[in-house]
Amino acid sequence: MDLKEHIRGVPDFPKPGILFYDVSTLLAHPDAWQVAMGRMAKLISRHQPDVLAGVESRGFLVAAPLALKLGLGFTMVRKRGKLPGSVLSHEYELEYGSDVIEIQDDAVKPGDRVVVLDDLLATGGTMGASLELFSRAGAEVVGTACIIELTFLNGRDRLNGVPFDALISYND
Repeated sequence: MDLKEHIRGVPDFPKPGILFYDVSTLLAHPDAWQVAMGRMAKLISRHQPDVLAGVESRGFLVAAPLALKLGLGFTMVRKRGKLPGSVLSHEYELEYGSDVIEIQDDAVKPGDRVVVLDDLLATGGTMGASLELFSRAGAEVVGTACIIELTFLNGRDRLNGVPFDALISYND
């Protein structure tokens, strides 16, 4: 099955000149979603993770069902102020400014093998920042994956050599 047939391109969103790749059309098609999750499960299983981490917010849609399917733990990487309790925070640079992401300080145990997931890898800033957070928590990030990779933005370069997989790539 060609999963690209189930991804909608939305021109000029969120601003003029941007082509937004919308995974909601993939999620709405049960057969395509089942195929996508099956392929993703195969890719990340080889890393033998203990925990899957989803990057806010569409990464939750990928990581949570995969964690359930594979019998693994699931944790969330969220923007500042969205998680209760004690958290670890990491500030990182964006193209224009900075942002902060957080995980709960008990989200992983030292030595846990983590795979970080999102719907799309663009510039790699948030995914790279997530790797820093889990490293500070004592976990070992053994892989990263997304449904879509925008290869022309070179996001893999910000993943510090951590293995990365994508189901779909767009080159422009």
